[in-house]
Amino acid sequence: VRRDDLARVLADADSPAGTWAWEALRVAAGIPRAGLDTDNRTIPHEVGWIGPAVHLSKGCYRGQETIARVQNLGRPPRRLVLLNLDGSAPGQCATGWQVMAEDRPVGVVGSVAQHFELGPIALATIKRGTPVGLDLDVRPTVAGTETSDQAISAAQEIIVAVA
Repeated sequence: VRRDDLARVLADADSPAGTWAWEALRVAAGIPRAGLDTDNRTIPHEVGWIGPAVHLSKGCYRGQETIARVQNLGRPPRRLVLLNLDGSAPGQCATGWQVMAEDRPVGVVGSVAQHFELGPIALATIKRGTPVGLDLDVRPTVAGTETSDQAISAAQEIIVAVA
């Protein structure tokens, strides 16, 4: 918005909100952010970017063989999930925490937000083989080792289904 139009735009807005509200809606919608919900191993199949971000019929591009192999022959090794975090936990989850299933690391937390209806939520990339109904814990990591005293329970909802 141009600076001279700002007063008019704000006057026309029903109820303006900030970036935290926008982030909470983005996380609830399951829209990953590059660099926060992705890492150097992420392939587009894991986060739902096949179609909106990758053309399968385009010519040569970096990573084309991996994309084609997963598209035609296999399944990606991870999937994007929405974590509904325990709102009664004493602490708050943060980006980079480990996602644990039965005391084994299965993924990592990306975006974290406080939603006005859902409460504390987060996006996480977890191993494809993690059972859907399994309750998870998220734990902070300190120098590569998880600590269970700050664990927060989480239920998962699949955002990007991998068959």
